[in-house]
Amino acid sequence: MLFTSIRETLSKFVQSPFGVVKAEEELVDPAKVLRAKCEQEKEAQARFAKLQECNTRVTSRKETAETCVEEFWDFLEVVDKCIAKDLFDHLK
Repeated sequence: MLFTSIRETLSKFVQSPFGVVKAEEELVDPAKVLRAKCEQEKEAQARFAKLQECNTRVTSRKETAETCVEEFWDFLEVVDKCIAKDLFDHLK
């Protein structure tokens, strides 16, 4: 009897600060949701088009020193700036 009450007390203590997440609940990463939304914005689409254009140009050549790293970082910069302005509003 004493062991049961100690176990219940410990169980309540451990669960109370964090709450219990049920297995059926699907957790959604707000960054992924915002990234998908931000990738559809006009500026991100323009940067992505430049990235695709560069990728097509590079893959069409057999030997080239050109890479699309700059275009890739430009695209990510636009998307990340878009995400950053709203991300912390979604975090608890």
